[in-house]
Amino acid sequence: MLQIDLKKKTALVTGATGQLGRVMARTLADCGADLIVHYHRNETYARQLAAELQEKGVRTFCVQADVTNADDVAAMKEKIQNEFYMPDILVNNAVIQYQWKPVLEQDIADYESQFKSCVLHNVHMVQAFVPHMAERNYGRVIAINTECIIQCHPGQSAYVAGKRGLDGLVKVLAKEVGPSGITVNEVAPGWTVSEQDRQRNTEAVPSYDAHVPLRRRGTDQEVANVVAFLASDLAGFITGAYIPCSGGNAMPNI
Repeated sequence: MLQIDLKKKTALVTGATGQLGRVMARTLADCGADLIVHYHRNETYARQLAAELQEKGVRTFCVQADVTNADDVAAMKEKIQNEFYMPDILVNNAVIQYQWKPVLEQDIADYESQFKSCVLHNVHMVQAFVPHMAERNYGRVIAINTECIIQCHPGQSAYVAGKRGLDGLVKVLAKEVGPSGITVNEVAPGWTVSEQDRQRNTEAVPSYDAHVPLRRRGTDQEVANVVAFLASDLAGFITGAYIPCSGGNAMPNI
């Protein structure tokens, strides 16, 4: 029987206190990984989540950083190195939220924020943590992208620009670090059902669901399952991939 076994591995999830990040963290812990719970501002929830994960029998560590800032990420790395275990698995999930507008109305600051949180966030994280992976000749880098880069709908320009930049970064990085036994992949969720949707009873959105081949929104757990798979040895020969988890709503061309 195939099993996702991440025992003796350590995973770092950025934005772990977010709606999607928390489910990724729980799922990786369910597979046996120790967890580094990153947060930017929500320390209270980060510590609650870490305590919850410890009940699953894994070790946890909370760490704060602005992942768009190189100095913050460097300080986070030093703290982890001195007080915990360096990660074998990076899940770069954090992103800055903003109000979507048409290109002609979108504030330039929003394009800058998306570049920082989609591209520079990933650059800072891999520059800080991939050298350690290379020393061990093993590592997993998983970036969270989006179905939107296939769709390019009106109003998405800043988000799509940042995430398309991320896609290019991932493909280059995969070629550069592959010889060191490190895989680099992207998971691209659609509009995902989260805990917040369940609380508000907003899981179904007929205007969106009608365009999805599977006729529904995906769940946070379904996205987290793909992340856990890519983090495992089952995906050891997959790298440079952009993998939609969108019910067929985004289908990359070949």
